[in-house]
Formats: sequence, C-alpha cells, structure tokens
Amino acid sequence: MLVLITYDVNTETEAGRRRLRRVAKQCVNYGQRVQNSVFECQVDATKYRQIKAILEEIIDKDRDSLRFYNLGDNYKSKVEHMGVKPGFDVTETLIF
Repeated sequence: MLVLITYDVNTETEAGRRRLRRVAKQCVNYGQRVQNSVFECQVDATKYRQIKAILEEIIDKDRDSLRFYNLGDNYKSKVEHMGVKPGFDVTETLIF
C-alpha cells in the first residue's frame, strides 16, 4: 500500500531541530522524499505500524504533528503531479 507521511516539527529549539532530523532520517528508511516534509512510502501493514510507532516516539505531541494518508494499493489514479520534480513509480527499482 502507498502511505503518504507528512510532518511539521517545531524547530525553535535545538531539541526540535534534532527531532526534525530524526523524523526525516526514519522516513527515508521507509520511503522516498517527494517534498521537504512529505514522504511516499510503499509499505505493508507491518511496516506501516512500525514507522508509525517509531515516529510517535520521536515527536513532541504538544509541539509537532504527523499525518498519515493511506492511499492503498490502487493509488496510481489518486496521485497527480505538476511542477519541477518528476513523478516516479515508487514500486520500481531506484538507481542512484
């Protein structure tokens, strides 16, 4: 299933900047960054629960926010892209 993870971490303090880096680092482990605080993650139910639990432990619920958008398996017709970063199929092999 495709899950879109978005976050807003308060970076007014050093602790907030550290949380931001930790959240981003964890999201990279599960998906592809498509915008600064937006990741597309192709995961199964187990990995979905795993990343949610990890991120919930990192954020400060009084200062930060996380959003998970579950687009399911039939997501291709639900995602439309415009602008500079080209779209790509997250199920395909990425070559760097």
